[in-house]
Amino acid sequence: METTQIALFRGKGIRKTIHNNEWWFSVVDVIGVLTDSENPRDYWYRMKVREKDDSETELSTICRQLKLQSSDGKFYETDCASTEGVFRIIQSIPSPKAEPFKLWLAKVGYERVQEIQDPELGTKRTQALYKAKGYPDAWIEKRMRGIAIREELTDEWQKRGADNERDYEILTAEISKATFGVTPSEYKKVKGLKRHNLRDHMDDFELILTMLGERTTTEIHRTKDSKGLPRLRDDARVGGQIAGTARKQIERKIGRSVVSKNNFLKTKNVKNLKG
Repeated sequence: METTQIALFRGKGIRKTIHNNEWWFSVVDVIGVLTDSENPRDYWYRMKVREKDDSETELSTICRQLKLQSSDGKFYETDCASTEGVFRIIQSIPSPKAEPFKLWLAKVGYERVQEIQDPELGTKRTQALYKAKGYPDAWIEKRMRGIAIREELTDEWQKRGADNERDYEILTAEISKATFGVTPSEYKKVKGLKRHNLRDHMDDFELILTMLGERTTTEIHRTKDSKGLPRLRDDARVGGQIAGTARKQIERKIGRSVVSKNNFLKTKNVKNLKG
C-alpha cells in the first residue's frame, strides 16, 4: 500500500505518512530543507550524537522508524517524527527558516485534524491537487473512486491478517499480475516511471480494471471470510483473474493492448507543446 505523500515547503519536498491518525514527517527531509545540507543524513546523525551528550533527552526517542518511499521507488524504514517531534528537532537547528517552517508545519498538522473530524475535506484537497496538476475532471472522478475502493480493500486485509507493508505489496502484486499480466513494479517500467504513483498515470481502462479487480477481491474476502495471507493471496488472484478476463475481452474488441506505455507526464508535455 502506497502511503508516502510529498508536502512542499518553499518548493522543496518533505515526505510524510499517516501514523496513528496524524502526520509523521521524514526527519532527514526536514533537516535538508532547514539546513540546505548536502548530506542531511550525516547532519542528523551528528545532531543525535551531540544531543545525547548535551541533553537528558535523546532525539532518537521522539522518532519512529516508518516506511517511506525512496527515490528508487522502494519503501525503507526511515526516521520520522510527528508534528510535536519536529518542533523539538527544530529547536536544535539554527536556521532562518525555522519560524516560517513552524507556521507551515502547524498548518499541515491542523489540516490533518480537520480531515479526521471531516474526512470529506481530505477528499476535496486531493481532488484540488489533481485539478491543479492538470488532470481532467472525468479522470479525477475515477481516481477518487479508485482510492475509496483501495482503502476498503486494505481495511479488509488488515482485519484478516495482512498486517504489514510487505503483505500489502504481495497481495497487490497478485491482483495486478492476474489483471494486467504484470506486477506494479513491472508496470512502472512499462510506463517509464520511477518515484511516481503508478495509478496517477493510468488511463480510464486501466483505472476501471484496477477498481474491478480490487472491488471483486474485497467481496470474495467477505463472502469466504478468508483469514491469513495464503488465503487472502488466493482470493486476490481470483479477483484479478476476473478483471483480467474483462481486459482480454476489451482488447479483442478494440484491437490493442489495455496495458499502455502512456503516462500523465508524456500526455501533459504533448498538451503543453500543442498549446
